[in-house]
Amino acid sequence: MNQLRRVLAVQPGQPASDGAGVRLNRVIGGAGIERFDPFLMLDEFSTANADDYIAGFPPHPHRGFETITYMLEGRMRHEDHLGNVGLLQGGDVQWMTAARGIIHSEMPEQERGAMRGFQLWLNLPGRDKMADPAYRDIPNAQIPRLHTDQGVEVVAIAGAFVEGEHRQIGAVQRPHTEPHILDLRLPANSSVRPELPAGHRALLYVYAGEAHIQESHEVQAGRLVRLDDHGELSISSASGASVLLIAGKPLGEPIVQYGPFVMNSREEIEQALRDFRDGSFA
Repeated sequence: MNQLRRVLAVQPGQPASDGAGVRLNRVIGGAGIERFDPFLMLDEFSTANADDYIAGFPPHPHRGFETITYMLEGRMRHEDHLGNVGLLQGGDVQWMTAARGIIHSEMPEQERGAMRGFQLWLNLPGRDKMADPAYRDIPNAQIPRLHTDQGVEVVAIAGAFVEGEHRQIGAVQRPHTEPHILDLRLPANSSVRPELPAGHRALLYVYAGEAHIQESHEVQAGRLVRLDDHGELSISSASGASVLLIAGKPLGEPIVQYGPFVMNSREEIEQALRDFRDGSFA
């Protein structure tokens, strides 16, 4: 048996507000994002109070990266300047490649009830930051799933789930960063040991219940576990837990961020601001 990946940090998310006042739990973002390369931000939204989400995210720009939105509960409508329109509902995924530029809005299509899910920002290599933008909706029914021998449900959003003889290819495959995004739902008294490529940055976010990570770390909901880039994973739960596994190949490039623009240099950020101001952004 290979050595388990070392736990580098266990940290809670921080309360945040974005868009027109949507309340969030910012799990990744801000200073020190190089530690999470190729991931730039992870927000969790989880509330049954409509006042926390009703104002939504009016039209705003992005350049230089990809956004992955995974909806657990609720209804959110996407519209962008390219003419794409999509309705995200429970279990759906939206994969948007902003690249050289997308201006979009994300607005709730409900006035009451729970709104719950995640948005992850995934960096693009410098050579792709000014490529054509792209957009894809992935309905819940089209996202591959499997159940392990221990009853763990695996929702394979991107990359692949591999554990011994179990293998499930995810709905999305991306070059360069090779992301693996898996929703692991552990019943009581179960465990899972997902296999990941050596060198991939690995993060685990416990979003429900309580899990034991790498056998010795008891992690409650709302906490992110940052792991070493080599070794095996061990996730178990005595009472049941839901864990978002995020892993990817680091780009090792400079990261310069200004709000919704993520480039490799200050000059590129200044160009993005000029393009947005003069109407030639996309």
